[in-house]
Order: sequence, then structure tokens, then C-alpha cells
Amino acid sequence: MVSLLGREDLTALARGYALFGSGGGGSTTMLELILAGSSTWPLEVAAPESLDPQTPCLGVAFVGSTILLGERMPGADPFRPLLDAVERWLGHEVPAVCSMEGGGMNGLAPLMLADTHTVVDADCTGRAVPGLDQMSLFVDRVPGIVVACDTGAGGVALVEAARAIDVERVVRAAIIQAGGAGCAVFAGFTVGDLREHAISGHLAHALERGRSFVSTSSRPLAELAEALGARLVAEGRILSVASHADDPHVSAVEIAGVDGAVHRVITRSEALAVLSDGTVVAAAPTVIVVIDAISRDVLEVTELALARHVAVLAIPAPAWWNAHPYRLRHVTPSAYGLADLDVA
Repeated sequence: MVSLLGREDLTALARGYALFGSGGGGSTTMLELILAGSSTWPLEVAAPESLDPQTPCLGVAFVGSTILLGERMPGADPFRPLLDAVERWLGHEVPAVCSMEGGGMNGLAPLMLADTHTVVDADCTGRAVPGLDQMSLFVDRVPGIVVACDTGAGGVALVEAARAIDVERVVRAAIIQAGGAGCAVFAGFTVGDLREHAISGHLAHALERGRSFVSTSSRPLAELAEALGARLVAEGRILSVASHADDPHVSAVEIAGVDGAVHRVITRSEALAVLSDGTVVAAAPTVIVVIDAISRDVLEVTELALARHVAVLAIPAPAWWNAHPYRLRHVTPSAYGLADLDVA
């Protein structure tokens, strides 16, 4: 099945991907502005089942600091040098593109190639994650994946590794060399691989959730949560933001709940867990969303500031992660060194 995505859908789609960012993944604003000026609307989006399973596919993503990307705007065709590199390596053209990280700005990234590639409605995370080794193709150990990334000054690095963690470490080092932010292209897989080893229909899912958010954002929080298929797990005023004693990248955001409870949102680059009076009530891979209770802005973890009145929503994780225990252990809090926060 092929569907059309209109320019008028862009705002709702971006809000949906912001929700699935779980407090991370980067602001969608930059790509919204870039895509709004595109001349290729409406865009065709194909379900994996509608295409020949042997169709070569690639995924695109921005890697590194999303804050730096706001200061160093990508060019008009930022993925082109990397696309050329992987096609030279593979020895053939790659006509289809999917998203690698369906949360935050990277959910919109494949739409930048809609004028030259078939956009496939499949995603390799279904939410924002910090590590390249957490992509579903790596989690399921699909062989032959190659990754090209920026190294700075027009340079390109290409990695083909048997271990996912090697891809994460080498690409991360190259992106640091490039100045802390850049592009990456994943290839060496097919549309048929996506049917089994990715989350089909995530773009449509994000669009549906985004439309629900846009249409109900001014309503009471309970109604907003219901429209999103989410649980309202906390509401209140942020009292403190404290770094973890053993890991400065982990923070505990304490919220004085309107119900009298003490809530804590545990974050790294995304929100990983919520505790109410010391009991874990939600944890990754559940998508934990913090919104400003007054403006209804979807907040990133860097925006969780003192005295802000917030609401915390828990959106069910994509079923793909729960299908096998070996998948789940890549995205629970224990994967981040926070085993005490896993939910049975």
C-alpha cells in the first residue's frame, strides 16, 4: 500500500516524532523548516509489504549533538556524499530509504530524500535511543550492514563490522572528529529485512499520535492522555534536578505532584523511568513524555528546569521490542546501567 503525505501533515507528523523522542532525539523544528520549503509535496510513502522484498534499502540519521546541529545547519543535500560512498562499496544503487530512529528529528530525516528515493514506512527503533547499536537491524544481528558517516572537512568513513558495538564506537569517534555532529547512512539490507527486523508502520503511527496531540493539546491533561493512548503518571512542579553520584550523565528530576506524591523522572539523553513515592511506575522501552502543563510543549530533557509545571505521560512501547527478551534487554534501564529501574 502506498499513501500520500501532504505538506499539511508535516506539523502533526513532527509532533508525533517529538512525542516518541521521549525527551531526546533533538528538536524537529529545523527539519520542519527544511521540509516545508520542499517542492516535492505530496510525498509517497510505501508500506514494506507493497514493495519487492529484494529492493535494496538504506536508512539515514543525524548523529551526535542535536544542539550543535542547531548551530551548524546541514546543507541542502547533507547525505549525498555518504550515499555515494555506500553505493560504491555495495556496487549498486539503493533506491529505497527508511528511518533509523523514529523519535525526535531523525523521524523526519528520510523525507529529505523523498525526491530521489522511495520512502518506506518502517523504522529501526520506534523511539529515540542514544546508541547506534540499539538499531533493530543490529539488535537482530542482520549481517552485511555498512555505515557511512562524516569525518569533517568533506571526509567520509565507512564501517562494516560483525559487532554492533564496533559500529557505535567507530562512528561515534568519527563524528567527534567531525566536530560533534554529522550525518550517517546505513545500508546493506533490503525491504524484506525490514518486514522482520524493523517496526513497520511507525510513520503512520507517529502521524496518528501527532494529529491526536494537535487536536487535544488544549484540553484537560486526562483527555490529552486518553487521546494519545497514554497514561498520565505525574503532574506537578519541578523542585530539583540532580545528577547521579556515580554517573553525571544520569539526572533525577524531582516533581512535587499535585496529588501530594513525590515523583522522579530519571533521564540520560532520554527519559528512562518514572518513580512515584519510590515505586517505578513506568520505564523504557515505554515512551516517557514530559510536557509543559501550561503551554503543552513537548519538552526535551535539557528543558526540564526548576519551577516548571509539567505533566508526565507514558506511551506504550512498540510491540517489536517486547516480542523477544533479547530485544528488550537493549532498551530497558539496565541497558544504561540502571538495573534497579527495570519493570518486570
